[in-house]
Amino acid sequence: MTAPGARAFVVDAFTDAPFRGNPAGVVLLDEERDAEWMQAVATEMRHSETAFVRPAGDGGWHLRWFTPAVEVDLCGHATLATAHVLGGTSSFETRSGRLTCTVTDDGWIEMDFPADPPTPVDAPDGLAAALGGTPVVAVARGVSDLLVEVPGPDDVRGVRPDLAALARIPVRGVIVTAYDDAGDRVVSRCFYPAVGVPEDPVTGSAHCTLASWWSARRQADDLLAAQLSPRGGTLRLSRRGDRVRLAGQAVTVWEGRLAV
Repeated sequence: MTAPGARAFVVDAFTDAPFRGNPAGVVLLDEERDAEWMQAVATEMRHSETAFVRPAGDGGWHLRWFTPAVEVDLCGHATLATAHVLGGTSSFETRSGRLTCTVTDDGWIEMDFPADPPTPVDAPDGLAAALGGTPVVAVARGVSDLLVEVPGPDDVRGVRPDLAALARIPVRGVIVTAYDDAGDRVVSRCFYPAVGVPEDPVTGSAHCTLASWWSARRQADDLLAAQLSPRGGTLRLSRRGDRVRLAGQAVTVWEGRLAV
């Protein structure tokens, strides 16, 4: 059993300034801990996700992610935060396969993730009402999330969701998105009440779905993206076949050691 004192960090991801972007917990382990302990730590830290990383025998790392309520299969911002803490190029074994992170020449961290091209579906009953009456252009289902395209960025900003109603939709979360022609960028907000996260500040994994959706609609492999949560965040998206490269910046806010 790991002795008390595992190093822990809080990192603001997808931002170059503290107290912006999406905060993630990162816990460095020297050996495996059980899921119950990791869930308890994530619940205590209360960030939308906390990452737990430990060395793998091949020089890479094992990586798991927990919300305050459940373990999840993929989390972009906590992966970015972990790569920021470790530095250099990192390779992670995860429930979503092998993920690689590389620091680019301009200091951004690029993550190689699986693409998630969503399939158009009928809107679930009550969706528009659950989004506060926001007009819906199109609806599509990815592996985990429901993507909802709305007319424009003001509609994304104006969503006032009924979180209880959104939590009843049988998906991990709901992504509301539009293309901002004035800013030439993809914009979104992401809601995950079903897994204990009412609105996520910046969601890396959702951009595997967003990059797939918008690269097809805009006929462009490279896109700029902004999540319009109160904290906000910026990403670069590159669609490459069945993979998506997500790039962002990160800032360490604090570091210390767990006492348990």
